[in-house]
Amino acid sequence: MTDEPEKSLSVYRLLPSMSEYQTLHLNNFDARQLMRWQRTGSDEDRPTRLRAEWLGERRWPKSEFPTGYPGAPVLSDRLVETFGHEFSAAGSLVPVEIAGAKNDEYFLYVVEQVVDCLDLRRSSKPKRMDGEVKKPVFRVEALPTQLPAFRLPQFPDAVHWNGWAADRLVALTGDEIERRLLWSQDPTVKPHSDPWGI
Repeated sequence: MTDEPEKSLSVYRLLPSMSEYQTLHLNNFDARQLMRWQRTGSDEDRPTRLRAEWLGERRWPKSEFPTGYPGAPVLSDRLVETFGHEFSAAGSLVPVEIAGAKNDEYFLYVVEQVVDCLDLRRSSKPKRMDGEVKKPVFRVEALPTQLPAFRLPQFPDAVHWNGWAADRLVALTGDEIERRLLWSQDPTVKPHSDPWGI
């Protein structure tokens, strides 16, 4: 985490921007297995690899944050090297096997830390189907601010990014990442109206 004190705590959802970058389409079997592991924590479903293929015009550059799947952040080797050990505080990295692209080094960030930090009384009710919380309110004292990312027990198949980590990733990638505000400690800042929608 950055040494500078953060003025206001915030939590984001990150996804690739709509700019002209190639993105990754995840193998359906691997994505379902990841989602099962996120919901059950079963060792047999824990991902050891992720298969994917590039989408988009070949002339476009390849995004360093190439997937918008809420529970499967994929990061370029450069981003992993830049963050270093900070990613390991919340999870582990799994290699991504990209069809026809042997020299592209990308990693699935398997976020293992599930933190009960949601204020259930003040948040919108989790959706029955998948647990999505459209308007979360976090308990400041329980928010794991030292972690780059975390998951919620109510919505286990979605990765939530702390503001300092989101800021660093955006600073490193420029227009490649869209940052959607889920919650801020600052009451004057308005969260995204549909943070988990595409």
